[in-house]
Order: sequence, then C-alpha cells, then structure tokens
Amino acid sequence: MQRARLHYGHGTDNAADDAAALLAFVLGLDRPLREADLSRRVSQAREQTFSALLKRRIAERVPVVYLTGRCWFAGVPFFVDQRVLVPRSPIAELIEARFSPWVDPERVRRVLDVGTGSGCIALASALAFPSARVDAVDISADALEVARVNRRQLGLSHRVRLLRSSYFEALKGRRYDIIVSNPPYVGAAEMRGLPAEYRHEPELGLASGRDGMDAVRVLLREAASHLAPSGVLVVEVGNTEAMVRRRFPRLPFVWLQFQRGGGGVFVLTAEQLARAAGE
Repeated sequence: MQRARLHYGHGTDNAADDAAALLAFVLGLDRPLREADLSRRVSQAREQTFSALLKRRIAERVPVVYLTGRCWFAGVPFFVDQRVLVPRSPIAELIEARFSPWVDPERVRRVLDVGTGSGCIALASALAFPSARVDAVDISADALEVARVNRRQLGLSHRVRLLRSSYFEALKGRRYDIIVSNPPYVGAAEMRGLPAEYRHEPELGLASGRDGMDAVRVLLREAASHLAPSGVLVVEVGNTEAMVRRRFPRLPFVWLQFQRGGGGVFVLTAEQLARAAGE
C-alpha cells in the first residue's frame, strides 16, 4: 500500500490503519483490530478475500469503507456505500460531548441535520439526545435510502424523520435547538485536483460551486429563521475556513478545536445570526 502511494483521509490517515480496517472486516470483527488478533489462524478463504480486497484498494483506489460497507462514527456503526460520502467529520467529537458547552443538553428537544448523507450525524445526535426529535434532510434520494437503512438498523425510525429537501425548503415554520451541517465545500479548482479515492464519492456531496462557498452561503442566510431563540448553528467548512472568515468578517464565528484532530467547524448562536441579519 505504501509503494502504491495510496491516498488516505476516509477514516484513516496511513497504510497500517487502512490494512487493519480491511483485516478486521475479513475476520468478522465488530470492533477495531487488536494486537492479539494478529496471532489468529486465518482460513484460506479469508486469506483470499483479504488479498482480493487489498488488490482492489490498490488498483481501483477504492476507499476501505466502500470495500467493507461499514464504518464507525461517534462510536456508532453505520452502513455506507458509494451513494454517500464516507463519514469522517470531526463533528463526531462534538456529538459525543452532546454539543456542550454550546447548548444545555437536557433542554435539547429538536435537532436538524442539513445534508445528512448516510444519516450519521442525525442518528448519532438522536442517540446522544434520547428525548429529542431529529429531522434529517438531503437533496439526494440515493443518500436518503442509505440513511433509511441506518435508521432501521439503529431502531430510530420513531424519532428521526428523513426528508428530501434542498436545505430548508421542506421545513417551513420549523425551529430547532441545534442545526448542524457537514455540507459540500469543495471549489471547482480543488475538485479537479482531488486524489483518485475521492472520485468514488458522490460529487453532489463534495462540490459547492466555483469557490466552494455555495452551501455555506445558504446556511448563513437561512438558518436564523429556523433556530429556536437559544439555538445554535454548527457547520463544517473544512479548508474553506479562511475564505469564510474573509467573506463574513462581521460574523463572530467560534472555530472549534478537536482532541482527535480536524477543524474548519464553526458555531454561531441564533442571537448572533439575527443580529448580523439586522445590521
């Protein structure tokens, strides 16, 4: 894998972890690979399966998660395929902390995930807030099919509503304590230069206009009318962070730091958004 100069960034950042994820899948483990697993005897059939998957990873540049059809996000197992982006947002860490200190977790009753994809953010949030109702929207019917699989597997059909919608179009009059989004944020020039692994992901989940800012513009313009008075907007903009800072100098973004790495995630309160809209 190192000789093949593969690109990482779909849940791992190096060849050893990528290979370990493949091997854990082939061994039928429902957890990450451990050192003790390496002393196990492996059947010829499993050895052949591992070899075949490894060859596909190298020859086709398919991310491991698409080869195995599974990943973990915020400690929760999810099914994924090439209809959705590979879950990898640092927002997982924020969900595990129940969005503290930005909200009072005990008061959260309604959460919205915009651009839900596999449903990972919405469903993990529903588990983090067992008293909350969660709406999850996506413009992609294919993505919503994957999210339905995950919703059913996690037993959350009674609390998580999946809606086909372009941003807030299907949500007239609804307000939320948390609006969270990991929207597309890749510009046209960057799209052309992405490593081959990213070509397996749906372009709809990556590309966001010429400068990568189309989605964040809509979220900043429209989120205020869907937030509860004490609500917060949480958005990942990745490497467009510097551009967002320049384009919206009057917005008092708080840029989050994560213990497990990653960045480009901001928080704004409903009050801050409303004040900016009135200026």
